[in-house]
Amino acid sequence: MSILESLANAFRGLLANKLRSLLTMLGVIIGVGAIITTTSIGEGAKADITERIQTLGANILAVRPGQSMFRGRGSADARRTLTVEDADTLRERGQNFWYVTPEVSSRAQVKYLNKNTNTTIVGTSPDYLVTANFTVQNGKFFGENDIRKRERVCVLGKSVVDNLFDQRDPVGKTVKIKNIGFHVLGVMKEKGASGWRNPDDQVFIPYTTAMKRVFGVENLSSISLQAKTDKLLEAAETEATELIRKQHKIPINKDLDFHIRNQAEFMETLEESSQTFTNMILGIAVVSLLVGGIGIMNIMLVSVTERTKEIGLRKAVGAQRLDILFQFLVESTTLALIGGLVGVGVGIAGAEMVPSLWGWRTVISPVYGFLSFVVSALVGVFFGAYPAWKAAKLHPIDALRHD
Repeated sequence: MSILESLANAFRGLLANKLRSLLTMLGVIIGVGAIITTTSIGEGAKADITERIQTLGANILAVRPGQSMFRGRGSADARRTLTVEDADTLRERGQNFWYVTPEVSSRAQVKYLNKNTNTTIVGTSPDYLVTANFTVQNGKFFGENDIRKRERVCVLGKSVVDNLFDQRDPVGKTVKIKNIGFHVLGVMKEKGASGWRNPDDQVFIPYTTAMKRVFGVENLSSISLQAKTDKLLEAAETEATELIRKQHKIPINKDLDFHIRNQAEFMETLEESSQTFTNMILGIAVVSLLVGGIGIMNIMLVSVTERTKEIGLRKAVGAQRLDILFQFLVESTTLALIGGLVGVGVGIAGAEMVPSLWGWRTVISPVYGFLSFVVSALVGVFFGAYPAWKAAKLHPIDALRHD
């Protein structure tokens, strides 16, 4: 029997039992669709991370309280140990970095008239525009004089403006942060959401105002540094470590109560977390494919039983074991391939829907689509092998006598 004849027989068998064939393919469809969708989410997250590295630059250092949890090393320490004096020491004595930005942040409710939104309040300094690569689109950013006087002034992110002001210009208006009035100086240029993070959903105020008037804290959340050049990044990290160690009076043989991460390491951690999530969902997708494969095996075994007399008749008129084996393998593979093809379509549709449903970026990779299609074919061959072998080894006399 030729390949075309085998394919024609396979399609006739599928069409003869449409509902059964559809239910059998469902596991393969779900598995392949899940693979396409989840890998698209993972690729989108990687693309976001790459863009953020390019946007923020590789010469940014972040000093944070507690021991490092990078790649599982160290232990978590929730204590806030960084102070304004640490930032001042780095700014005055550091030789390998240009900008030092103290930061304190927390979420809070922001109100304007009868509208309100829950957003991130970032207490910082003017150098934040450089270290975080932000630009003021309308109005101005606060200055050092506002920091010294603990002025109640703020600059709004684009998302906050959209939530509170619609199409109106917020500059010159007064918003309330935790029921404290703040004069709006400006609006940040839109950067766009990046995966699960939206840099436009923030309000920026002087860090002194944030610490004393809004949050009532004595310590900073972090300190950002910009090394003079990429080549001085390691020297800047070493210098910052030693300066803060001396400031905190920590002996050489004792663990630090802070850690320093460069932007590349931070993004690498995000990428690893994204990959872990993708791998977890891929594992579920693979299980779904296995279930689909078992369904194909089950249906093919039923098909062999139903067509025992047909097999016996074909063998009686000269069909060889290889012919029977090939016929049933073609049928199981066709079943899996159709399921794989539909699954690719479902996966692409799912990947296209994700941004509108959750706001996550997706990047559909043709490579994963092709691999998913190939895997579905292999599932058909693997799980169809036993039913095909069982059909091929039937004795023609016994098969013809089968009821």
